[in-house]
Amino acid sequence: MERFLKRKLPLTDDNDENLDRGTSRRDDTAPNANHFTHLSSRDPADRRRISDYIGQNLQDDISRKYLIRGPFKPPPGFKFPETIIAGHPRRCQSNWFTRYDWLEYSGKVDKYFCLYCYLFRDCNMGQGGNDAFVIAGWDGWNKSDRLRDHVGKCNSFHNTTVKRCNNLLKPGQSIGAALNKQKLLQLLADGNDKVKEAISKAPKNNKMIALEIQKDIAECFAEIIVKSVIEEIGGDVFCILVDESTDVSGKEQMAIILRYVDKLGEIKERLIDVVHVKETSASCLKANIDHVFAKYGLSFKQVRGQGYDGASNMRGEFNGLRALIMRENSSTYYIHCFAHQLQLVIVAVAKKNDDSSDFFDMVSLLLTVAGASCKRKDMIRESQQERVKKAIGSGQLSSGTGLNQEQALHRAGDTRWGSHYKTLKSLNNLYPKVIEVLHYVEKEGPNDAKRRQARGLLNYLKDFDFVFHLQLMLLILGHANSLSLSLQRKDKDILEAMLEVKLIKQKFQQIRDDGWDSLLEAIYSFCEEHDIPKVDMEEDYIDHHNPRKKTNRTNYQHYRYDCLNPIIDLQLAEFSDRFNEVNSKLLTQIAAFSPKNSFEAFKVESLMELAKSYPDDFNSTQLKDFGLELPIYIDNVRADERFANLYTISELAKLMVRTKKDLAFSLVYQLLRLILVLPVATASVVRCFSAMKIVKTILRNRIGDEFMSHCIICFVEQGFLATIPIKDVIVRFNTMDDRNRRR
Repeated sequence: MERFLKRKLPLTDDNDENLDRGTSRRDDTAPNANHFTHLSSRDPADRRRISDYIGQNLQDDISRKYLIRGPFKPPPGFKFPETIIAGHPRRCQSNWFTRYDWLEYSGKVDKYFCLYCYLFRDCNMGQGGNDAFVIAGWDGWNKSDRLRDHVGKCNSFHNTTVKRCNNLLKPGQSIGAALNKQKLLQLLADGNDKVKEAISKAPKNNKMIALEIQKDIAECFAEIIVKSVIEEIGGDVFCILVDESTDVSGKEQMAIILRYVDKLGEIKERLIDVVHVKETSASCLKANIDHVFAKYGLSFKQVRGQGYDGASNMRGEFNGLRALIMRENSSTYYIHCFAHQLQLVIVAVAKKNDDSSDFFDMVSLLLTVAGASCKRKDMIRESQQERVKKAIGSGQLSSGTGLNQEQALHRAGDTRWGSHYKTLKSLNNLYPKVIEVLHYVEKEGPNDAKRRQARGLLNYLKDFDFVFHLQLMLLILGHANSLSLSLQRKDKDILEAMLEVKLIKQKFQQIRDDGWDSLLEAIYSFCEEHDIPKVDMEEDYIDHHNPRKKTNRTNYQHYRYDCLNPIIDLQLAEFSDRFNEVNSKLLTQIAAFSPKNSFEAFKVESLMELAKSYPDDFNSTQLKDFGLELPIYIDNVRADERFANLYTISELAKLMVRTKKDLAFSLVYQLLRLILVLPVATASVVRCFSAMKIVKTILRNRIGDEFMSHCIICFVEQGFLATIPIKDVIVRFNTMDDRNRRR
């Protein structure tokens, strides 16, 4: 009947009890310790109902203590009494406590109880099926399925009480926490008139964590960033960097970056949009670029350079994106990405030379065998950790933040810049661990084929030929990797890049002519460190493929003239073929601007020819004025000591702005700006796609194209984002049409 009739408070003549209850009514926020004396008896059959305690706070505190203690269970090894049911002895099973974490056992009445339903039984008194586990107890030992029926479906009374118990243990869920926040707001308002005014005028429907508001905020920041970039460019010239990549949803995304020179003479590369393109044809890419330019009020008449990664749809001379843009503006000179060309040189050396090709094939097989399982990778890591600990203990290595980080074998990729060098560098550092893993695979491999592969790799890795090619390629790719990292800088100018390419070609020629002794020393040092037999360079060379045939050549002649020189010659030939800009007339003209050695390379004729290449920027009258301005300019900067120690034209541009010479020699500075906007590498676009993998992931693959574009712009331009005044964002946020409609 208690399910249908509301239970009244019992009346009693005990004045002390009435006094205690009256006190609880007046102040139930601070329960006395005497209220919890009944908790000393944990048997469920002896408990009072939660509703017998007056005051919601007191009931919550008592319920919380029960939850902290957990369900009452008998000790391990307890022997449950038997009960005859249907002519068979039955009793409680101890494994039920493991399956159902809410079960409690009363040894007094030999019955089961539910702790969660007991705590919140009076919240849903009209819902049946719960009294058996709360008041009378349950002892149907022959019907264990009743326990599962008690739990019920997701909206059952039991599951509802479980949620309430979880919320009870969270302080932030209580109404007291909400009231405390309101009191804090009121306190802040009483002490500050501005806060009071803001709170009084607030619409009191804060939705900053709502997805719609987050999209609006991201859009505001992205629009202000792009607007600031467009205003910074103004009517000046710029270069366009474009590339496309596939996101995690399989959509083709095109990133557009503008390269320009700001008012301080510094080179800037800023992302302005990431656009979803339905196809990657040149016409489709051009149409999307037109749409972006129209959106932000840009014109192709301002474009003075194009930078792509060399794909056919981009750099095609007839129907590529390069050709389509040059039809609108013939001064948009195309520069093939230097970093991409350098990677093509490395790939060519790795594939076109027979010795180096065989070497990289064996390294690829080694990575497959040594990194085929997580266990083998862990063996390499653990072995490296032990080696580092010993080296630090003996003083061979120093410890500190960022030092001695965990290393792993990296697989090289033809399109990943610097990946070949990282692969060989990790192999060189982890060589002892790789040998240990191969020994393990040789003995414990899953099949005969894997064991034979490991045995063959062991023989190869302990051979002098492997050490020679490893150290040779480390030397060559080490210099190439330094150049690659330098080319990826945003402020790199084309003249500096061309000079660095020219210098590395000279370095390779120097290695070919005079680098044999230092290379051989590094090879012998590696052999001694890892107990690999060294080869005497004066002995006759023995061909491993035909050991009985006499070669009539010494080891010195073979390794230097048959191995070293062909690889270096191939490298130099690939550099000359790929970097044709270095040998072009453009380099000679731009080099006349170089401030090195007090403007030693300065030539009026070269700069005049360079100015004629930009008919939209220098008409016939301006060319004459430019010719008259050049002699005055060179005399002025050579006489100024501040220009004596400059190295690059980007440094020259910044110093001209600081010394106001950009105003005195405006035509010279105008031509200098045209050179600075010429692209060097598309590294900034590649960084955008790296950011896209962070913004749009497998778990967040339904993000819209516009929202993703706004997030990527904010992510890539974090430095610029930090300089935006919050007031501008608030004004833009309040004037958004969509948001006003939602109000």
